[in-house]
Amino acid sequence: MPSRESDRSPAPGQHWTRFKESPFLPATVLVLILGAAAGLFAWSYTYAMANPTPRSIPAAVVGSYQQQRGQAFLDGMEEALDASVKVHAYDSPADALAAVEEQKVFGVFEVRDGGRAVTLDVSAASGASVAEVLSEAALEVGERTGVSVTVRDVKPLQPGDPRGLAIFYISLAAVIIGFVGSIQLSVHARALNPLERIAFTAAYALLGGFAIAAAVDWLLGTLDLPFVESWLILALTMFTSGMVFTLFNTLIGRWAMLPTWGLMVLVGNPSSGGAVSWPLLPSALGAIGRWLPPGASVNAQHTAVYFAGHQHAFPFLVLAGWSLLSCGVFLNWSHRHPGGREKAPSRTADAAPANPGATP
Repeated sequence: MPSRESDRSPAPGQHWTRFKESPFLPATVLVLILGAAAGLFAWSYTYAMANPTPRSIPAAVVGSYQQQRGQAFLDGMEEALDASVKVHAYDSPADALAAVEEQKVFGVFEVRDGGRAVTLDVSAASGASVAEVLSEAALEVGERTGVSVTVRDVKPLQPGDPRGLAIFYISLAAVIIGFVGSIQLSVHARALNPLERIAFTAAYALLGGFAIAAAVDWLLGTLDLPFVESWLILALTMFTSGMVFTLFNTLIGRWAMLPTWGLMVLVGNPSSGGAVSWPLLPSALGAIGRWLPPGASVNAQHTAVYFAGHQHAFPFLVLAGWSLLSCGVFLNWSHRHPGGREKAPSRTADAAPANPGATP
């Protein structure tokens, strides 16, 4: 008896066609992506932060460092830190401390008494992890070489932030809420036109930056912020992060979260220098981090809080550059971006004007 048409098994190609047209394909892709993202997230943060290793620590030296015992101490520091200390000679302690304020060096070795005594001035505000590494190595080398070593912290961290992590946390909050806000605008306010979307991104960035600064300074008292400057840095960070997502959403649509997460979280945050100072980061991350929004935000905020009067233009140029690039791509290719409203048809074309000279 011949089999009925309905009993026939579908051809192999039909299975794939049905799968592609079903909701199971994107769900399967998401499962694979999220699994890979979890592993990459753990790898990137562990690689950057779990075992900070000195790689290139700029330091200043003044005094009788050319004497035999002074040179022996500096050679011992090079050996103890695996040649990662890059010593720059300065004419006076004042010049060396000015270099600390400009964040050109992380410590000052003042060699005195023909090399028999060394005062190490560290700056925990420049990087608590670097100050700790320099201090431990100096005391160990001094004991080994017979040099009396005194360690002073000339730029300590604020009491509410003894590990220097609060700036990293507030910058991280601005970055994540920045692109999460843009995602929510895409979902719940799709009808916004391009300029309206940019305006609302700026609005939540200003409000969010204010809320972060107020929570950390006024409510918790963790940091004594230069409030307006810190607020505006956080707002610019949030706006930049939100517009970076909008950039990728314009270019690749619904998968925009992948490059945004990769750029801002997997690479940007570990390389920002907020949790581990850049001289202790792997070389590639230390170089890349300053050119990405999270690193620029941490650098600008760090200088605002601890080095007033020595702010640099570079981190602001980085944030502004990413913002302008993102806005420019969005405005020029907004037709590719999901959302927006169609223009209402002109009413003048609906009916011809009446002829005043016509007779009924």
